[in-house]
Amino acid sequence: MRLVELQLNHFRNYEELFLEFGKGVHIFIGENAQGKTNLMESIYTLAMTKSHRTNQDRELIMWNEDTATIKGKVEKKISNIPLEIRFSNKGKIGRVNHLEQKKLSSYLGQLNVILFAPENLELVKGAPANRRKFMDMELGQMNPIYLHELVEYQRLIKQRNHYLKQLAIKKSSADLYLEVLTEQVIEKASAILNHRLEFMEQLEALARPIHEQISLGREEFSLKYQTSLSIEKGMSQDEVKELYQKQFEAVQKRELEQASTLVGPHRDDLIFYLNDKPVQNFGSQGQQRSTVLSLKLAEIELMNIATGEYPILLLDDVLSELDDDRQTHLIKAIENKVQTFITTTSLDGIRKQFINEPIVYPIHQGQVQ
Repeated sequence: MRLVELQLNHFRNYEELFLEFGKGVHIFIGENAQGKTNLMESIYTLAMTKSHRTNQDRELIMWNEDTATIKGKVEKKISNIPLEIRFSNKGKIGRVNHLEQKKLSSYLGQLNVILFAPENLELVKGAPANRRKFMDMELGQMNPIYLHELVEYQRLIKQRNHYLKQLAIKKSSADLYLEVLTEQVIEKASAILNHRLEFMEQLEALARPIHEQISLGREEFSLKYQTSLSIEKGMSQDEVKELYQKQFEAVQKRELEQASTLVGPHRDDLIFYLNDKPVQNFGSQGQQRSTVLSLKLAEIELMNIATGEYPILLLDDVLSELDDDRQTHLIKAIENKVQTFITTTSLDGIRKQFINEPIVYPIHQGQVQ
């Protein structure tokens, strides 16, 4: 797939903008604080309905304006699809083929993107929440069923936590309603866990040979999904549910004391290993960058396998962070396959293969020159 049109209205520092894109590499170049990252953010937001830079949608709307709109046209193998995301003080609306979507979850997956930015290092060395978000965002683009299960699970966790607080205030013990909520949580938790384990297995299989090439055979890459359950390969979903049930029974007293759900995928983590050592704790900055690059390249291939379309790649101010060898591996992985958008302050430090006949867009004060 590729993005063929992008139109902005009152988005960040862009009052009005219309761009058309072809295949290959597109470079947004300019000094800092001119709007090149805002442009990249608009593409990501068009795909994901939310920004990767802020949780406050109001920040996306130009100062002294009431609404912001991002429109785009996506070219797929079968057809072209118009997309639109509109932000206002009342919330946001997503449209596919000019039809408003009742749920934003039904919008996702129309435009698939892989973002590689400096903050992606937090995927390796940051908090577990970063790695859970990574799994949820990538799986959500590829698998609408997972996204539905996740939304329902999050709703149930919120509902269950609220009820635990009520029980704590009343100093009451567990009752039938809590049991019903727990059963519903277990149903969704087991489905989410199953999807995540399958995703991690596929991602590891793709990332392992990629990382072996990047490290010139010196490092073996592996993944481990960290959960409170004693999971064994080949377990049925019913067996997983039984494990969850036992865990909930074991922590019930603590949950009532803390008024919080202490078991489930919302507390799981993902550990990256190089030569059987966790990268989070023992990896150098270079190894952490290589790990993230391996993951991103594996994601590109996995998304193509899952959807039949290569995603769009967004390289936000990250190429200068990669040495020649890592840039070379990136070039080989995406060449003639993946529409790519790059932001940079300078073409210095970017390999010539990357900027061989690219389309360069100079950005200055919210204007594309």
